[in-house]
Amino acid sequence: MSMALTERRPLRSQDAAAVDRGSIESFFAGLQPDWHSNWAWDHYEATILALMHQFGLRRLCEIGGGRDPLFTVEDARRHGLDLIVNDIDAGELALTPKGLRTARFDIAGDLSEPDVARGGYDMMISRMVFEHVHDVERAWANIHALLAPGGIGLAFMPTLWAPVFALNHILPKAASRAIMHALFPARRQDGDDPVFPAFYDQCRGSRAALEPMLQRAGFRDVHVQPFWGSGYFERMPGLRGLDAAFNKLAAKADWRLVTTYAYVVVRKER
Repeated sequence: MSMALTERRPLRSQDAAAVDRGSIESFFAGLQPDWHSNWAWDHYEATILALMHQFGLRRLCEIGGGRDPLFTVEDARRHGLDLIVNDIDAGELALTPKGLRTARFDIAGDLSEPDVARGGYDMMISRMVFEHVHDVERAWANIHALLAPGGIGLAFMPTLWAPVFALNHILPKAASRAIMHALFPARRQDGDDPVFPAFYDQCRGSRAALEPMLQRAGFRDVHVQPFWGSGYFERMPGLRGLDAAFNKLAAKADWRLVTTYAYVVVRKER
């Protein structure tokens, strides 16, 4: 098993300082993430900042940040980030908090938009975006083109075949949307967090499954950090218990086919 079943622990500055600066894999070995997806959500921002500090990065682009970017203007100022919020949709970018710079382009497109800056970013991140991308291999190739030498890409994504996302994937879209709206009213189209079509193209928690694609995109330094478990069954006590037991066993067996989420992290050669 790649990770011990331990309680979640905070991200400490000495963890980042102790690892080999030359490898994403060794960075995460020093970080020692917990297996449960709670750790992924709780430490996403801190992991980004630790990576940027560790590898001397400053220019950050959030893919698909739109109305809900990870960092505020104050955060960017406090951490010394040169931050750009990206989205494919002008309507979403219109909802980006005031004061943040934006760039409209399709991460899986031909990069012909005026806002594209090839080699212009030190780090590109995304959070619950790649399941909505129709051509993920093209997206990773574009990230390679947009990153400066030595730059890092990080996609935090849901993965197949976690039962909850497998169900979402195979159900008719209308049925899947109705279930989501019933459980999470804010996910309605007129809510604060609307549901977008999900394709789950190349959304996996296994390095073996993803590395050939990532190498074709130009990356050699690759790390896939798997996580298990979700909060989708919190309102269903019976299912919640079954899901928790299933994910704990899957994590203990390091069963990558049924991961729930993953950090997919790559670094462009200098």
